[in-house]
Amino acid sequence: MSEVNAGEICYIKKQRKGTINPNKICQPIGAMWATIGVKGTIPFVQGSQGCTTYVRYAFNRHFREPVSIATASFHEHAAVYGGMSNLVDGLTNLVARYDPYSISVITTCSSETIGDDVEAFIRAAKKKIAKELGEEKAKLPIIPIHCPSYQGSHVTGYDNAAKAFISNLAKKDNEKEPEKINIIPGFGVNPGDILEIKRILEIFGLKDKEDYSVLFDISETLYQPLREPLGEIPHFPRCGTELDEFVDSPNAKATFALCRDAGGGGAELLRRRYKVDAYYGLPIGLKNTDDFLINVARVTGKSIPDKLLDERGKLIDAIADTLHYTMDKKVGIFGDPDFVVAVARFCCEVGMKPVVVSTQTPSRTYKKEMEAIAKEHNVGIEVQFSDLWDFEKSVKEKEVDLIIGHPRGGVPIAKDMGIGLVRMGFPIYDRVGYFRWPMVGYMGSLRFFDEIVNTILDTKVPWDQKQQ
Repeated sequence: MSEVNAGEICYIKKQRKGTINPNKICQPIGAMWATIGVKGTIPFVQGSQGCTTYVRYAFNRHFREPVSIATASFHEHAAVYGGMSNLVDGLTNLVARYDPYSISVITTCSSETIGDDVEAFIRAAKKKIAKELGEEKAKLPIIPIHCPSYQGSHVTGYDNAAKAFISNLAKKDNEKEPEKINIIPGFGVNPGDILEIKRILEIFGLKDKEDYSVLFDISETLYQPLREPLGEIPHFPRCGTELDEFVDSPNAKATFALCRDAGGGGAELLRRRYKVDAYYGLPIGLKNTDDFLINVARVTGKSIPDKLLDERGKLIDAIADTLHYTMDKKVGIFGDPDFVVAVARFCCEVGMKPVVVSTQTPSRTYKKEMEAIAKEHNVGIEVQFSDLWDFEKSVKEKEVDLIIGHPRGGVPIAKDMGIGLVRMGFPIYDRVGYFRWPMVGYMGSLRFFDEIVNTILDTKVPWDQKQQ
């Protein structure tokens, strides 16, 4: 592969029919991630048991927390003749045993392929629930989320969930003056990141649930304290986004979708249908965090607090202190498009060169934003829409100094090359605590930057130079 000219990109799309070492997961896991952030809501997967077993196991290992996910338990009969009875009976049992506040019905490749009419099945289930459990029980919201796994990725599934919840629950109150803001975190934005966003908003003087709402808030549902229960032990966490916050979402001044591709569809729906302004961008690094704070200040009418400006100064100071370690280091980055773009920009801000970036998730803005970064920072970037087979080939050809991405894909490549891996994204199984550590905001970026520098020190800097 020839070198890419400075200030330009070389866009590479996978030409092979098959995928080798995929750089994505299927849609339903994204919809389940979003649903778990809604208070008292249980995902119900219209598919086989494997579609939920894998996800529960993945969440257990990444978050070190139990999760409740129900399944229609498809077998051969349902796969051939349809899964109506599985869904109707399953939803009735779920309401009877768990008494959730709401349920999301998440389709899979099998139920989409055979053409299950999920909306009609839900109506039939509500009739059975009303007959067997009472009319009141049948009033709970049941949200259909279509997730054909042969399209898109986990990011697409999260985005579809955002659109489904908002479309089914949102109600505009024309007499109410818009005052609050909505935050849609996105897939891969961990509990630590959401808590950091909340801390930033509270420094602005904004109060949770009053001045802002985090939609799909996993900061507590997937980061639970271990303490003696107060009263009856619940079947699921009694925290997360209230259903009323979705109902009230059209009555906001603006929606901040941190991930344009995972949740941006929900923000766009609110903008198009209810005229709620939408802002996009994952606040990692200097410029992205600057833009986030400037937009929050503009929407709320508040000034950016000195405390946050001090935190910005601390990040700049750390970059200046260690620039001799990061300058001109070549980096390979892979993962979800929103994270890849944000981290690539941050790498440029600290003097590094993201010479290879890769995602396998469809995105309307990925290529365009990488073009802007390459031009702005005068760096040549190979921009891949492909699997990790192509990524590995390119980072070895370009002899990168560092890889940034999740360990499932990054560890084998980094070990083979004898370089360091900075862990980012989902899943992270081989380390503990990453879901607690923020990457967003100035302080989250500082923590992430420290990890980048320390990884370079471990793998690329001789012992005597580390003492300088």
